[in-house]
Amino acid sequence: MKFEFEYEVYDSITELAPADQDLVNKAFEATKLSYSPYSKLKVGVCAITNKGNVVVGSNQENGSYSVTICAERVLLSTLSAQHPGEYITTIAISYLDWNNNSDKPITPCGVCRQAILEHQIQHKCNVRVILSSKNGQVYVIKKGSDLLPLPFSI
Repeated sequence: MKFEFEYEVYDSITELAPADQDLVNKAFEATKLSYSPYSKLKVGVCAITNKGNVVVGSNQENGSYSVTICAERVLLSTLSAQHPGEYITTIAISYLDWNNNSDKPITPCGVCRQAILEHQIQHKCNVRVILSSKNGQVYVIKKGSDLLPLPFSI
């Protein structure tokens, strides 16, 4: 068996549609909310819901590492609490590293890929994913489930 998927590659944020640029810029703004004293990797996310609501999240680290929560799961939890029943149509994921650089797209960790997939299953939707960088390429993936070809399931 072979797994393949297609995604769009843009040379910079400026090549995106205005609505996508806005989501990416808000994701970068969300990096300011990051608490990341250990990794020094500030991750910000911004999503738009099926009802047009905008939700942001950022990574929140903890000295007890297992308590750390990634930006994507912060966003999903916030969405559930603040906009029950709504689902994500598009999510933008951005970051700044320990030197405040961002030159290549960042991808969600495995746990967050599973969480995004579960969100799609729960709401019977596709989540479009924008993986961005401040000064480099941007990837647009049509379905978050493409990021996790062999998900955990029971």
